[in-house]
Amino acid sequence: MSRAFVLPACITTACAATQAPTAVAPQAPGFWLGLWHGFIFPIAWIVSLFASNIAIYAVPNNGGWYDFGYFLGIVVFGVGARKSHVVYRDRVINVRARRLD
Repeated sequence: MSRAFVLPACITTACAATQAPTAVAPQAPGFWLGLWHGFIFPIAWIVSLFASNIAIYAVPNNGGWYDFGYFLGIVVFGVGARKSHVVYRDRVINVRARRLD
């Protein structure tokens, strides 16, 4: 198979994946649970390293709203909200030196 055919075929088939609207259960995690899961991500990730029944992302979920809540939970309310460094300004006092003889 030539390279000229593979790339367009991959790009075309990537757009073909769809999900039936009835595939998502009404009780699937939505925005608020995504927000909570994003907020507790650092703790959940550490616990998931030692416990096989803990996950950092709920599957199945309701899609875009869960993802948006998860993103906000991590970036705004979770790990991304903390300052990484503090900048201090030094005060410079301009004093004329006197010559001592």
